[in-house]
Amino acid sequence: MRVAVVGHTEWIDFVRVSHLPAPGEILHAEDAWEEPGGGGAVAAGQLARLAGECVFVTAFGEGPHGPATRAALQTMGVRVEAALRPTPHRRAITMVTPAAERTILVLGDRLGPEAADPIGWDLLDAADACYFTAGDVHALHRARRARVLVATPRAMETLQGSGVRLDALVGSAADQGERFDDFDLDPPPRLLVRTEGAKGGMYGPPGEKPRRFAAAEPPGPPVDAYGCGDSFAAGLTFALGKGMDDDDAVAFAARCGAACLTGRGPYAGQLR
Repeated sequence: MRVAVVGHTEWIDFVRVSHLPAPGEILHAEDAWEEPGGGGAVAAGQLARLAGECVFVTAFGEGPHGPATRAALQTMGVRVEAALRPTPHRRAITMVTPAAERTILVLGDRLGPEAADPIGWDLLDAADACYFTAGDVHALHRARRARVLVATPRAMETLQGSGVRLDALVGSAADQGERFDDFDLDPPPRLLVRTEGAKGGMYGPPGEKPRRFAAAEPPGPPVDAYGCGDSFAAGLTFALGKGMDDDDAVAFAARCGAACLTGRGPYAGQLR
């Protein structure tokens, strides 16, 4: 399997807290760490663990976080092809509660690759599957050279009007930034998937009554929900690229999302 991600990354400061702070409250973290995150990076990590390696086409901002992201992802088997932008690297602060829920505060704009960037776009030509989270419309067309292309609705501004047909569009039904209608895109994706966390979710072709899928049982106690949706999307991308039918692909993706829930941060619990 040759897999790829075209998208974004950001540097995350994680803090584990007893509860979310009330207005004006001073709260002491019980644990803290930092590592790369963002939908593109998390999906690349999951795909690398499933396929052995993954190409990640992205963009870095200025400062030390780009090189640190490259180094961290390389240890997971991710080949990073990154353009450099004259702007601060995007960052985020993520608070994790004892219920494993995460709350995210993002600092800076999402940085995505552009087809004009002199990076390894030719590596996508032989890909069996690619997941798209950010980039310009020409980058989307380059990503479409993969045999299977899956995308997040967070890239809707690029997807709409592109004329690119997706194999699947996958997003959270509970997240306002990831909600979509069946025919937001023309041509419509072959498959639409809406996740609902512990409730499972729905999937099916546009315009048809969706089928429900059950959430997978986590292989351990819940620790951190950050990255579960991105790991689900990566699992779906891998499974469709592997040739699984839609039922099996969604079930496999649910296993990836559930596995991520059991690790500290987005990578420790990912399915291997």
